Amino acid sequence: MSVTTLKLNSGHQMPIIGLGTYSANPSKTKTAVEYAVDVGYRHFDTAFLYQNEQEIGLAIAAKIEKKIVKRENLFITNKLWSTFRDPKDVRPAILKTLKNLKLNYLDLYLVHFPVAFVNNGNLFPEGENGDVLYADIDYIDTWKEMEKLVDEGLVKSIGVSNFNQYQINRILKECKVVPANNQIELHPYLPQDELVEFCKKNGIAVTAYSPFGGPTRPWATDTEPHLLEDPNVIKVGERHGRTPAQVLIRFHTQRGIAVIPKSFTPSRIKSNFQVFDFDLSKEDMELIRSSDIICRYYGLSQWSNTKYFPFRENYAE
Repeated sequence: MSVTTLKLNSGHQMPIIGLGTYSANPSKTKTAVEYAVDVGYRHFDTAFLYQNEQEIGLAIAAKIEKKIVKRENLFITNKLWSTFRDPKDVRPAILKTLKNLKLNYLDLYLVHFPVAFVNNGNLFPEGENGDVLYADIDYIDTWKEMEKLVDEGLVKSIGVSNFNQYQINRILKECKVVPANNQIELHPYLPQDELVEFCKKNGIAVTAYSPFGGPTRPWATDTEPHLLEDPNVIKVGERHGRTPAQVLIRFHTQRGIAVIPKSFTPSRIKSNFQVFDFDLSKEDMELIRSSDIICRYYGLSQWSNTKYFPFRENYAE
């Protein structure tokens, strides 16, 4: 099955469907990635935060060694975590990531979150009162270091994740390289039309994470709305003989948005990839979007008291 790609403003092609790999149990990752390669996935999304880079590296190396796939046919996305936002820490961070992944370069490297943390060896550095220790580092300074990684050949494209319109606008005005991608939470309960339109207008590809609403999040509750159980999504799926997950993935690809569904179950990994042999009608798309539910599953409100928090309404620093 050929996979539709999105052409990034850097000139490189990104497969429109990738495998999301975040898990509380990184040991599942190697088997899932190996199976996904066999199914046909060529886009894999990870991050230093996920603590599974070594497992992904082993999986990719095994498939390359067996000549199942060539490195140049893979698209590997990774993210610079918030503790490495000081300009002096950016290059060492990607070198460590590349070593873990057993790669010479990344296809896409994203600034994971606009908020910076103190780099003291912990993913979430805490003070004596248990609060996260923030670092007053402007993402503009970080971005200028990211640009150098492209010049050095350590990464083909750079982008951002969880950035809002105001923050991206600052990069456009103050930096040389336009972000190739903005990876954001995106689904029918959080369509973010204005931000998506802004990105597309400026030649920035959009990737949807949590397309199913993150039902396996540690903080998920029984009282929150569940996208995979949405009656409109189910109705559209029944109309096409498709699962709710397939409908939600197709919803994004038909909008020209990349999507990185996460699964560690072989049958679901395969099913999530089989979405290019049916089309949602205009009526289907409207029905999927017709819910009046608005829900940001990854609100990260625990960091909302800091300067560069991106999810404020009418945001301005």
